[in-house]
Amino acid sequence: MGTQLPLWTDLPEITDTKEIAFQPIRTPLWTSNKAQLISKYLYYFVLITKHGIYIDGFAAPQEPEQENSWAAKLVLDTQPKKFHLREYWLCELDPVRARFLEELEEITSDRHKTRIEILVGDFNKEVHKILKDGSIKEKTAAFCLLDQRTFECEWATVETLATHKRNGHKIEQFYFLATGWLDRAFSGLTVNTHKAEKWWGGPGWGDLRSMDGNRRARIFADRFKKDLGYTYATPWPIFEKGNTGRVMYHMIHATDHPEAPKIMARAYRKATSAPEPIEQLELELRQLVKELPSELGVELPAYQPKS
Repeated sequence: MGTQLPLWTDLPEITDTKEIAFQPIRTPLWTSNKAQLISKYLYYFVLITKHGIYIDGFAAPQEPEQENSWAAKLVLDTQPKKFHLREYWLCELDPVRARFLEELEEITSDRHKTRIEILVGDFNKEVHKILKDGSIKEKTAAFCLLDQRTFECEWATVETLATHKRNGHKIEQFYFLATGWLDRAFSGLTVNTHKAEKWWGGPGWGDLRSMDGNRRARIFADRFKKDLGYTYATPWPIFEKGNTGRVMYHMIHATDHPEAPKIMARAYRKATSAPEPIEQLELELRQLVKELPSELGVELPAYQPKS
């Protein structure tokens, strides 16, 4: 048998075999997924409502070095140019972390021509200041993000938001349930259980210990409907890796509007995809929510495609 000739004989001799160093991914993928989902949904909805007020109860970034994981900033930066949310109420308990919100307000309020209010304190108390401000009228489209880590958001706060409006659509709530580590959090509650009682709204939280994550999420969704009067409440899973891996959170979307779940379904599918053409979006969303303009008392002009 003949001698094997070497392949690629013109390659230079390798003298430096140092490994290539890759920058590690420092932000959990589910953190970015949460922020992308919220910003995408509000982007779609504002194309229809033409206005809105955004409340974020735990608004400071969880991973400050990764802007795409920060919901408040992402919502501000991705709003449509023609129409946008007109007010932002951003709350943070930790004064140090609240500085990120103050910096965000400084660089974006003039650019976006929006009102941005920063509240430093416990959202369970600060929520009353927001609602007493008077900005949220009966026909105002309002959204509240409750991106808690585990037990920070008291159920009384959820009730306060749900009952603020006497008529019309309730304030939409995006309630995050920490499915991925609730079992570990429960195991740490031995003596001081008052925090869990406030989170659940009573002593019955212990029944959740023996349940799997999906059942817990469904029970919370049912409470939004049965106890708080929302017409729709859907638990959307936020996975560890894109749309795979274990479920880290369930985002419970509570709303009264019949078309909102459809818009959320689209946002959920598109959360990690490239932006869609604005004209195509307007055309499709108008078709999707034909009943919405009459309910809001808004007369939308006929769609005029560019020539």
